[in-house]
Amino acid sequence: MLIRRLLRSDAPPAPPLRFVISSFFGATIAIAVTGWLSVLSGVPWLMAPFGASCVLAFGLPDSPLAQPRAIVGGHFVATVIGLAVGAWLGDSWMACALGVGLALAAMQLTRTVHAPAGADQLVVIMAHAPVSYLVSPILAGSLVIVLSAWCVNNLRNARSYPRYWV
Repeated sequence: MLIRRLLRSDAPPAPPLRFVISSFFGATIAIAVTGWLSVLSGVPWLMAPFGASCVLAFGLPDSPLAQPRAIVGGHFVATVIGLAVGAWLGDSWMACALGVGLALAAMQLTRTVHAPAGADQLVVIMAHAPVSYLVSPILAGSLVIVLSAWCVNNLRNARSYPRYWV
């Protein structure tokens, strides 16, 4: 009985293959464009949390965490917090902990919660990123993801994304 219970799964079924393939192309295109623009401009357009943003934007496009407000706003708010905390406390473990906590609180208050943005302050604090990081990669990269999600998700299912802009 225990083995049967362990083998049983209440997890939702896998999405249709068409959805999986379009998710694959969407995430690949969004990251490829940000990477290509980084090479072209010599300015970073790409950062690790954007991979997680693509999982939400293309894999769970109906989620509140995948909406443009959350993607752009969450990354922006979290990065502002990271820059401020890093300037104030340096790159200590305490600065990182406080940065994550403050960023979550700020995203909740601004209704821009985006789970991948929870890593932004860690990136900013540990890299000693300049204020220009807000423009590139944060705003530039998150806008590329949102525009890619808008194109791919609406090709997959007309007028399905976003559920709301602001």
